[in-house]
Amino acid sequence: MNFHKDNVIMRRLKEHYDEACGLIPEDRIVGVFLQGSQNYGLDYEGSDVDSKCIVLPTLEDICFAKKPISTTHVRENDEHIDLKDIRLMFQTFRKQNMNFVEILFTEYKIINPLYEDLWNELIAQNELVGRYNPHRAVTTMKGIASEKFHALEHRYPSRVEVIDKFGGYDPKQLHHLLRIEDFLERYINGETYAECLKPCAEGRFVLKYIKQFGVKNLEEARRFAEESFDRISRMANEYRETHPDEGNPAVDELLDGVQRKIMKESILMELQNDVYERIYKMLSYDKSLEYLFKEYVIREGLEKHD
Repeated sequence: MNFHKDNVIMRRLKEHYDEACGLIPEDRIVGVFLQGSQNYGLDYEGSDVDSKCIVLPTLEDICFAKKPISTTHVRENDEHIDLKDIRLMFQTFRKQNMNFVEILFTEYKIINPLYEDLWNELIAQNELVGRYNPHRAVTTMKGIASEKFHALEHRYPSRVEVIDKFGGYDPKQLHHLLRIEDFLERYINGETYAECLKPCAEGRFVLKYIKQFGVKNLEEARRFAEESFDRISRMANEYRETHPDEGNPAVDELLDGVQRKIMKESILMELQNDVYERIYKMLSYDKSLEYLFKEYVIREGLEKHD
């Protein structure tokens, strides 16, 4: 159970969606999805609401091979919206990065109605996507754990105050490391991805406590981190020895199909809007053609909104 109520989280997420629509036209936004502690039942009073926003390229972006969008928008309240092109997002699904795959499982999301049915095809098969390539998933978990291990005492500008407060280490990084260990062990043991995302009640209590209050001192933090990373490395290495680096062709077909259909829908709408704009420009020069266009719209059952 989360500290913040569902309606509070969703209200904050709607703010993210509205703000994203001020950065990217809404018809190019697939949806906004919660990321982070609320997805694991690990939020507390001071937890931010952060999100990932999947965006679509324009026809011009595709034709001229423009760099896909991948950036972080920081809101005035310091909450983050990670904006990422759908092509890059689907690459991260194949890389099996747990920080991205989790959006297929979150209860907190706002999906653009234009693409909701198509995106739901992916959500319906989220467990398959989560185990698209277990070898790669375990490798990625070990890599993320290594980042957290080496960040334990690193004085990032945004974390200096916290590190000084706790005598030289960041309890948030330690909590991340321990959470990854819990996830990895359960993933290897065959629990569902949805189950792996949320630690058991006792585990949640321990992780939330460490995140907020830390451990006894720096030496204990180092010991916990070293022991956890050693266990993660051992589990990952042993698992990869018996599991080949192979993706699931059925998931490849699913990902390709959903991406293709969503992008096609977006491009068709863009082309349709372009046609309408050209017609209206033409009508502005020759009013005698206006009635013909109106009859066409009525006949085809189309509408144009200014």
